Amino acid sequence: MRNWLPRPEIWFGLAAVVIGLDQATKLWVLAAFQPQESLAVLSFFDLVLVFNAGAAFSFLAGAGGWQKWFFVALAFVISAWIAVMLRRHARDTLQSFALALVMGGALGNVVDRLRFGAVVDFLDFHVAGWHWPAFNVADSAITVGVLLLVLHSFIHKEMAHE
Repeated sequence: MRNWLPRPEIWFGLAAVVIGLDQATKLWVLAAFQPQESLAVLSFFDLVLVFNAGAAFSFLAGAGGWQKWFFVALAFVISAWIAVMLRRHARDTLQSFALALVMGGALGNVVDRLRFGAVVDFLDFHVAGWHWPAFNVADSAITVGVLLLVLHSFIHKEMAHE
């Protein structure tokens, strides 16, 4: 009867799917575009090939190279912590789903940092000449995962007060 309950392997599998989707989309963009080349898809959305040596919003992008190893180490530490959490809380579906997204996204970007020294970004949203920083599938997974963790914390806070 307990076999239907979520197991850590399910969440590690989800993280692997995120890594696979992230890398597949990046391989396509790398094959289809030259650096800085863009293609208008919608009036507010372009595909563009850019390399980000920093983190979100190009944080530390111009730091001289040490940031690559800092972000790789940080992703591995966070992923190790997430692996422990997934083993302890595999049955907490919302939390585990969110953590698997974060882990998959973090490791997807690590692959880029190790291959290229920077993260491949290609999704470019814009309005009235203002562009949101380009991002990728891994970044999207991290963002959705973090938002779900926030939601999870509110749900559990409410349950604690009942």
